[in-house]
Amino acid sequence: MVKQPQPPRPQIQTVSMTGFAASQGAGLGHEWSWEIRSVNGKGLDLRLRLPDLEGLEAGVRREVAAVATRGNIQVSLRLNRLGGGETLRVNHLALEAALDVVMAAEVAAKDRGVTMVPPNPVEILAMRGVLDHTVAPLEDPKALTDLLLEDVQTVLADFLAMRVAEGRELGQVIASQIERITELTLAADQAAAARRPEVARNLRENLARVIDGAHNADEARVAQELALLAVKADITEELDRLRAHITAAWALLGDPGAVGRKFEFLTQEFVREANTLCSKSSDAALTAIGLDLKYAIDQMREQILNVE
Repeated sequence: MVKQPQPPRPQIQTVSMTGFAASQGAGLGHEWSWEIRSVNGKGLDLRLRLPDLEGLEAGVRREVAAVATRGNIQVSLRLNRLGGGETLRVNHLALEAALDVVMAAEVAAKDRGVTMVPPNPVEILAMRGVLDHTVAPLEDPKALTDLLLEDVQTVLADFLAMRVAEGRELGQVIASQIERITELTLAADQAAAARRPEVARNLRENLARVIDGAHNADEARVAQELALLAVKADITEELDRLRAHITAAWALLGDPGAVGRKFEFLTQEFVREANTLCSKSSDAALTAIGLDLKYAIDQMREQILNVE
């Protein structure tokens, strides 16, 4: 049998849902560090750990959605104020109360014959409420938010670059699996063609056997029923659909968009045709090919689960 021409292998454009990126920055009296990581998911599940700055969360969500459509993505930002931005003030009322407590403890200890070591000033200041920690408000929180949203674009670019690079590697693996499925489809076609003479011979022998065993049998009706069984056992349509699915799979590999969902649906169609091929097979060699085909499709399915 002449080998069927296959569509040309396209430039692989798949993007992975797995990625990681991190960066650091500083400005407006602050320093910060970004970290972005993602794994595969059915949709876009975005989880943020950000400081409480007005407009920051909405902005980060908008920036992430511009570069990713699927995956469980975590974005973390650690923000520190240079110089602390914090002032300490003695709460005199609390200090007086603390000293009263210390004096009362000393008197009680003396009454019981216990000698106490007087607390030092640091220990008294460490008592609850004696020192007030005050954080000065930001001079321009909107400017800081804008700076952070500008900076997150850089780390997102690195994040996307990693997903693209991993996607290309992933696409190479899927391409080799598509080629394997193509080889098995051709082998199934050849096995089916090789058994056609035997199928025709069996049909004639069965027809003669039925007619000889049943004198009143309608020869035309028996031939019609046997022919119908032969049609049901024919796998031509399944092979044609497998070849169509192979063409569609190559097209998806060359599509730069988010094709993961389409690929998953296409894999289900591959499985459907392979199952039907195995159920129709009455030949050990063709059944073995069908089982290998199902295994190759399942391997491809596992890889496709990581495609955006």
